[in-house]
Amino acid sequence: MWVWTLFIVLILVFLALDLGVFNKEAHVVKTKEASIWTAVWVTIALSFSGVIYWLFSQGIVANPTGLTPDNAVLKYVTGYLIELSLSIDNVFVIAVIFSSFKIPALYQHRVLFWGILGAIVFRGLTILFGVALINKFDWIIYVFGLFLLWTAFKMLKGEDDDFDPKKSFVFRQVKKVYPITGTIQGNKFFVKKMGIKAATPLFVALVIIELTDILFALDSIPAILAITADPFIVFSSNILAILGLRSMYFLVSRMLEKFRYINYSLVIILAFVGLKMLFSHHIALPEWLSLAVISVALIGGIVASVAIKENDAEQ
Repeated sequence: MWVWTLFIVLILVFLALDLGVFNKEAHVVKTKEASIWTAVWVTIALSFSGVIYWLFSQGIVANPTGLTPDNAVLKYVTGYLIELSLSIDNVFVIAVIFSSFKIPALYQHRVLFWGILGAIVFRGLTILFGVALINKFDWIIYVFGLFLLWTAFKMLKGEDDDFDPKKSFVFRQVKKVYPITGTIQGNKFFVKKMGIKAATPLFVALVIIELTDILFALDSIPAILAITADPFIVFSSNILAILGLRSMYFLVSRMLEKFRYINYSLVIILAFVGLKMLFSHHIALPEWLSLAVISVALIGGIVASVAIKENDAEQ
């Protein structure tokens, strides 16, 4: 357990440095800063593959699925890329939430920080139950596979494009518990007016982001479980992808129109891992193939978005 403890402490140190040192003062995150931090988080996550190799080669971490060090690294990198690519869809939803509640760019980082902190806890619990289910019931992998195929089909049809946070069930429930102020009160989540505690739009946006992340976890956790059921690899790749989500939001959200075809990349990735789950007991695909499919799907979506002009796409 000391490996898990050290990893969690490391994550908490990263978060403390982020909010307490590098982003102590509220400010608008520019594209250059977001690019630098995105590169930093990706570098940290990919460098962690060296730690994965060392842990598995020395037998320091539990290895319930009997992975070799090389295979463990491949599964970690593949899982990280899956989580990172699925986080792009999360960026779209966060952008809609911030726009709906008119959250100024000055305070978006603060909301995302607490949102990611809550996401780490929820993802940890989801991974715990997901791994336990797969290890206890072999047939549950088929359920996860069908769910991912259904999610890919929904994404292909674009059924979630009309998402309106102010009409959501969560927003209505928050209004029943707290009165909601119509204006931003600095970086505060709550204010007192005439002795009554009221929630600001920042708090409402935070709650909706937290709960939508739980819904995204229902997609992303089964997706990485199609690659490996090793709990440490699943947890570490997932959490390190989430840590880079804030900087990636500020980078990608400003280029949403340029990445028009990235959703098709996500459809391919979800469909691939869904099919891999359904045929996992009959066909053993090499890890390099999974990594190649995910990489080609992402690169293809980005290249298509840049190469195909909007007028050509309409035609």
